[in-house]
Amino acid sequence: MSCPDCFAGHIHSGTPKGHVTTLHGLETYVSEPEDVAKNEVKGIVVIIPDAFGWEFVNNRLLADHYADMGKFRVYLPDFMHGSAAPVWTIDTLRAVQRTKMLWDWITKPYHIASLIYGVGGFMITNRPGKSYPIVESFFKSIRHSSEGHLSLGAAGFCWGGKHTVLLAHGAHTTHDNGETKNLIDAGFTGHPSMLTLPGDIEKITLPVSFALAEFDVQLGEAKRGVLKNLMEGVEERVGGEVKVYLGAGHGFCVRADTNVDDSARQCGEAEVQAVEFFRRYFNKV
Repeated sequence: MSCPDCFAGHIHSGTPKGHVTTLHGLETYVSEPEDVAKNEVKGIVVIIPDAFGWEFVNNRLLADHYADMGKFRVYLPDFMHGSAAPVWTIDTLRAVQRTKMLWDWITKPYHIASLIYGVGGFMITNRPGKSYPIVESFFKSIRHSSEGHLSLGAAGFCWGGKHTVLLAHGAHTTHDNGETKNLIDAGFTGHPSMLTLPGDIEKITLPVSFALAEFDVQLGEAKRGVLKNLMEGVEERVGGEVKVYLGAGHGFCVRADTNVDDSARQCGEAEVQAVEFFRRYFNKV
């Protein structure tokens, strides 16, 4: 999670249409599909976000898109307990990377210190060993709630991608009647970070869709090749897919520059990839 691209990108314009509530102990942004009765949703998708967390406008707009495109109920919880990377680090990182003028070099130490302050707390507090139990607990609570019978998916981005893959290792819960149920029925992850190869892929027992970027420091060409080869076996056993977006960089699913045609198109295609994948596997449940 230490690559600069994890904290780079563009902030999208728009007004999220959902609402905020407390759900299973966490503050949660909830987006419902328009013109669909609550008892007619096609399933639940829980977004496990990138470093900028549940309040980041890009992540909330993405939740709205999933809700309307897929007719899903979408939850975006505060898995980070208020310790997400602050959005201002996007501009601070740009300032660190500027080198054209003398002033850029004079102010660089200040911007580096600010970046360390903004990012350091997030990275320490939200390491997977500490954050994954929070994520897992939320999904267990859903399974034990009145919504537990609905199809349930996880969509993880960057930081959230690791957690989605861990859930796909077969995380499950047992009800009072002895019935055992997987915490998710399917997972989608865009430009995941912190994956351990080959172990994290070899342990997958549930269908996962990967949207990967061609130019991604987290999953470069060599690692991407290993992942694709491992996923061939996973696809044969339980289903899944890997799609590589040529020309895209890390963060393209969430923080793409939508003013650039190719970036906007790839961002939209990744949304369609996720929605269609969930539809396919939710229908099998």
